[in-house]
Amino acid sequence: MIRRLAPIFSLLVLSAIAASLSPYFLTVENLFAIGLQMSVVAIMALGQVLVIIAGGIDLSAGSVLALSGVVACMQLRAGHDLIFAALGALATGLACGLLNGFLVTRGKLPPFIATLGTMGIARGLALIITDGVPIFGLPSSFTGLGGGRLFQLIPVPVVITAVAAFITYLLLAHTRLGRHAYAIGGNKEAARLAGVPVARAILILYTLCGAAAGLAGLILASRLNSGQPTAGAGYELDVIAACVIGGASLSGGEGTVGGALTGALIMGVLRNTCNLLDISAFWQQVAIGAIIIVAVFVDQTRRARGIV
Repeated sequence: MIRRLAPIFSLLVLSAIAASLSPYFLTVENLFAIGLQMSVVAIMALGQVLVIIAGGIDLSAGSVLALSGVVACMQLRAGHDLIFAALGALATGLACGLLNGFLVTRGKLPPFIATLGTMGIARGLALIITDGVPIFGLPSSFTGLGGGRLFQLIPVPVVITAVAAFITYLLLAHTRLGRHAYAIGGNKEAARLAGVPVARAILILYTLCGAAAGLAGLILASRLNSGQPTAGAGYELDVIAACVIGGASLSGGEGTVGGALTGALIMGVLRNTCNLLDISAFWQQVAIGAIIIVAVFVDQTRRARGIV
């Protein structure tokens, strides 16, 4: 219980500090801006938390995001419609996630090594197919996905994030795959002996994580109205930080959808506050790295002391 409430308490404290430091923080427009900025990280965190719960990790998310966005933009510039381009982005993410899962389950590679390799592969492919040059000349309607507003108020990416979060919650809380993920993360060998199809479950979870990165890449490309082969560089750090801050354990077996979203919100509030206070983006990276270290240290200390 303490572990689940801690991220929410941290978010409230951080928001209170931000509101006291900047009069613009609590304005409606700024709050929606935070939601818009955190949506890409939040969607990726929803996929990442599935893998982390099962005791894995995916370092390729940022590169898969870039490759998926580039593929979608290439389809649009070739004259295909938005649906076809969206399917292309999702298929790219799925393929990358499937590759990660295959390397981990069939190749018996440690998740860190497998996804580190695919991180380089995906980024390299994004640069190769674009010759390192961003893709422009996209239809103006494409921007509606990443920059449009529902009822002229709520950013469309926030709505997509909410739908993705609901689907992920249903998967974790009400499906066999969700129960298997927790079981595998808690004790893989015990799960195997209990009849859990460990390899198949891990393969599906990595595939879903890749799909989430593909969706995030589509949204980011829409926001930028271009296919940037260098997009998402360093996003894997933000995504993992969001999951860990939200209560997911890198040792596996723990994590929630609400925690991942809260962690992403904390990251969004932190970055937004730094921007409002004109703090260098370099110091933001320092802060995020420090937060990851503190969060993991707290998790390890809690486990050692048996605190729930």
